[in-house]
Amino acid sequence: MSERMPDPAMPREDTGPQDETRRGPLPRRREIAGHVLAEGSVSASDLAERFGVSVMTIYRDIDELEREGVLRRFRGGVTARPSGVFESNVAYRRNSMRREKEALAAEAVKLIEPGMSVMIDDSTTALELARLLPRIEPLTVVTNFREALNLLADERGLHLMALGGDYDPLHDSFLGVPCVEAVEALRVDLCFVSVSSVHGDHAFHQEQRIVAVKRAMIRAAGRSVLMIDHSKLGRTALHRLTPLSAFDLILVDDRTPPEALRTLDESGARYRLAPT
Repeated sequence: MSERMPDPAMPREDTGPQDETRRGPLPRRREIAGHVLAEGSVSASDLAERFGVSVMTIYRDIDELEREGVLRRFRGGVTARPSGVFESNVAYRRNSMRREKEALAAEAVKLIEPGMSVMIDDSTTALELARLLPRIEPLTVVTNFREALNLLADERGLHLMALGGDYDPLHDSFLGVPCVEAVEALRVDLCFVSVSSVHGDHAFHQEQRIVAVKRAMIRAAGRSVLMIDHSKLGRTALHRLTPLSAFDLILVDDRTPPEALRTLDESGARYRLAPT
């Protein structure tokens, strides 16, 4: 019995590593980004094995993802986690400490009354608060966070004001001197911000351009509220933002360890626990 030869007109199904190389870099980079966001940090060799390409190809993918602000390269791999110098991207932060952020937002929204003007920063903690704002009408909402703007754009009961500036894909927000000047031209009733870390009696953030905008927001508000989950207490970041005394209220989740609460007590800051 003769062996049947494959029909050259019929497409062959690729399997194994060749599949990844034939699919092209864009789909692979999307999957790399999703995998690293889920894992936090991954080595280049593990990525090469997972996607069936060379380590050199993976490093080219990583370089492009870093250029886009999606991930950050370190020696031997790539990470989405924050450090004391770099902040993680918005996609990673959005899924981190989600339960605590929802609790903080539920407590924060109690401070807002119809007719107020409210400013929120580009933190994913403030984004959880933005989801609750349509309950309160009428309301003026001011933000530099593109995701919050998109979320609230169709809400007729809200007067939405966008703070312009230089678009930053890592944070999905508008920053820089134009944004600071736009904030300084306003005066709002309430401002809600979050930070990367609280150490001692000060709030900190990794990036200077973020610090400038947050400081302007605090100055532009009649009252300012700091929203932080317990993972940010006791950590360090590069730039000192402001003393905790600059905030009228600090909201922290009720999973905050007792020793961290003692530090807040020693700082003299006024704080409130948000039940999770």
